[in-house]
Amino acid sequence: MGVLAVIETNQPAAAPAEDEPDLLRDQFRQLLRYRGLIGAGVGVGLLGGVFLSVSMGDTYVATADVVLRAPTDDPFSPSLAPDKAINIGSARQVALSSSIANEAAKKLGVSAKDFAALRAGLQVTNPPQTMVLRFTYTATSPEEAAKRANAMTETYLLKRQESLDATRDKMVKGYQDQREPVAEQLDELVKQIRSMPAGPARDAAYSSKTDQQNKVNSLNGNIAKLQALDVTPGRVTSAAVPPREADGPGLVMSIVLGAAVGLALGLLAAWIRLVFDPAPRSEGDVAWALRAPVLGYLPRDKTGGGPILAAGEADPRLAEAYRSVAFRLAYDSRFADRRRLLVVAPRGSSETGAAVAVNLAASFAETGKDVLLIEADLRTPVLASQLPTDAGGRPRWSQTPGGQAAGGRPAQHGDSDWPDGRQLVVDAGESGSFDLIPGERARNVPRSLTSARATRLISEADSPNATVVVLAPPVLSYADALALVDRVDGVLVVCDPRAVHRTDLSRIRELISGAGGTVLGAVLHAPLPGEKRGRGKGGPAATGPAASAAPRRREPQPIRYEVAAAGVSQHVPGDGTDTVALRTVRTGRR
Repeated sequence: MGVLAVIETNQPAAAPAEDEPDLLRDQFRQLLRYRGLIGAGVGVGLLGGVFLSVSMGDTYVATADVVLRAPTDDPFSPSLAPDKAINIGSARQVALSSSIANEAAKKLGVSAKDFAALRAGLQVTNPPQTMVLRFTYTATSPEEAAKRANAMTETYLLKRQESLDATRDKMVKGYQDQREPVAEQLDELVKQIRSMPAGPARDAAYSSKTDQQNKVNSLNGNIAKLQALDVTPGRVTSAAVPPREADGPGLVMSIVLGAAVGLALGLLAAWIRLVFDPAPRSEGDVAWALRAPVLGYLPRDKTGGGPILAAGEADPRLAEAYRSVAFRLAYDSRFADRRRLLVVAPRGSSETGAAVAVNLAASFAETGKDVLLIEADLRTPVLASQLPTDAGGRPRWSQTPGGQAAGGRPAQHGDSDWPDGRQLVVDAGESGSFDLIPGERARNVPRSLTSARATRLISEADSPNATVVVLAPPVLSYADALALVDRVDGVLVVCDPRAVHRTDLSRIRELISGAGGTVLGAVLHAPLPGEKRGRGKGGPAATGPAASAAPRRREPQPIRYEVAAAGVSQHVPGDGTDTVALRTVRTGRR
């Protein structure tokens, strides 16, 4: 048997601090619980990759480059700055305009109904820090793609040439229109000077002639300058040629990219599911909700739902897990002081809780303790039929004939409320033996649990070297466990972390603390064979061997009762003991 670490639990334990790599590993393990979502994401990504490859496998892309030129009278001048003379954004919009597409459609012989498809296949981009327009055309055949890309390029250059010529001609005509009246005035003034005699008037006419001549010369210079401009719109630096291969990343690359994107989507979906999952995501979440440590995690029962009492030879890992939990409890000062343990499940089936109670009793007996196991489940008791028992002597707490209680004292109020009080001896094999007080169906469960007889049964732990383990129904289904908390104190919660919500665990802690008890820790287990994952329904319905062994009789409608005031005791006259005050709420019977 290995050495077990001893943890002091005088104060509520919190989740241990973890470094960043441990947290990342823990989060990754939590994400792997949603393998279905991750697999679905990868599947969708693969389908998308295949679709992308198939849809782009019949398209071809041809590219042509055009470098634009600004009008200039000296193309070799180093001060030429075409990027200031040309607005490249406007030039790109013109290349994508419907006027260019209309002219290209006429040149290509494209019908009106295919005009929209002609425009949709064209893309015009501008590489950064350049005066280049890149015409990219996508078509279903390589020849058609190259043909249409070149047609679009030529049409754009032709329309730009026409636009520049029209602008220059308009400016030249404007200067000529300004020059004609000034030239006519100059001719008239020359005729007047010839007929004028010498004198001041002729001198003034000469001065006016000079001014008119300067205006005509200036306008003639502007016209000559415009007519000398080089208005070439640009040139094709790279003509489109038919592409050799279809566009797209290819089938293999598409599948790889699709798988990568799908994996990312699957992980994102798993992370979102993890964030909004109300179930505890780790043992730390369970410890935080209960404010108590996780004492153990039971491995899956390899016996497939075998005997409730674990046998070391059949499944040594399971038996050793129970011993580990028992030793951790034995070194907890809160339990060692009173040696009373209440074992409960949150809701649903108590099958695993019963197995934990039985095997902890066997583990305590193995250490030499005088162990008494009390089955306080008076609604569906099953331990007597599931354990190897021999009838023992009548215990001192059982009622004697003639209305006398143990010790010869008169029977008091509540002595007859507990069932027949049989004491059985359970043979735990190599672990030894322990006593069992089996549960029996009771007509008034609250009264039986709060009776003086139940108090005396639990008080057996006050004897030297004695330990009492009490098994109660699920705490969120019935208030039976709360009725026992004021006498047992220490509570062990047994649950499947995937079948209970964090809010349920917090509520259990609040209920037990309000009733005056303490949660000593939790024992986690995997889902039972054949049990669906998810929250168990309220009620004591059991599954597995325990359920099959239960007496088959008509179940009464559950009686729901609650603690009237947590922690408030009611004195029973003449008995010297306190019981929890309960209020019975009857919901009717079938």
